[in-house]
Amino acid sequence: MATSLLRRLLAHPLTASLDLDDPATTELRRQIIASKPFLKDIYAEWYSLLAASLPSAGGDVLELGSGAGFCSEYISGLITSDVFPCPGVQMVINAADLPFLTGSLRAIVMTNVLHHVPEVARFLSEAARCLRAGGRILMVEPWVTSWSKFVYAHLHHEPFDPDARDWSFASKGPLTGANGAIPWILFVRDRKEFESRFPELAVEQVRPFLPFRYLLSGGVSMRSLMPGFLHGAWAGFEGLLKSRWPTLGMFALVSLRRR
Repeated sequence: MATSLLRRLLAHPLTASLDLDDPATTELRRQIIASKPFLKDIYAEWYSLLAASLPSAGGDVLELGSGAGFCSEYISGLITSDVFPCPGVQMVINAADLPFLTGSLRAIVMTNVLHHVPEVARFLSEAARCLRAGGRILMVEPWVTSWSKFVYAHLHHEPFDPDARDWSFASKGPLTGANGAIPWILFVRDRKEFESRFPELAVEQVRPFLPFRYLLSGGVSMRSLMPGFLHGAWAGFEGLLKSRWPTLGMFALVSLRRR
């Protein structure tokens, strides 16, 4: 009850009463990110990590779930896409049915997208088909740690179920359907099953990080709890706790390589 009241009090006024599956809400979230310096710096860090992890050889790079973000400022020639038409998005794409030739992509990048894909196994099959040898799937996704389980269970609006029996979930819409624990389920809990079903995809890196800053930023759905000028100080503080990120991180950078 207390946490529900807290979420309502902290809800961002621009999107508090809007339908998450309405493209207009995604456009408002773009405005929210731009207007919150603390949050915008976090997104800039995410995009820098993705850009730095790209394979060096040529080929197109596709971003899934581009609507509210600005990753194209960090990756030259990025193909932006989303599940519905949005300003600045080049393609409307279903992740389970990618409209690209076999072996044509250098990389697929995404931030906070995989846990919204209800048919994640179909997406992984499609991604493996479209990537050239040595290509990568690069993502920043919510992660399961002792700290994040508390935060996501009590202070976040999206479903978060590390005990889900399988990789799918009911979806009433592109954004309301989710399980924030799906990336951890795939690449930790069910790692052996993932490797058995997708031998063509090697898990190169899983790096938990960002224990506090996203929460303090309020994300795209809540008011910011910190002014923008303190972002650097909080990033430095988190850096001092790097050895604890595996138990405190709320997100993880995940890299998969096409064999």
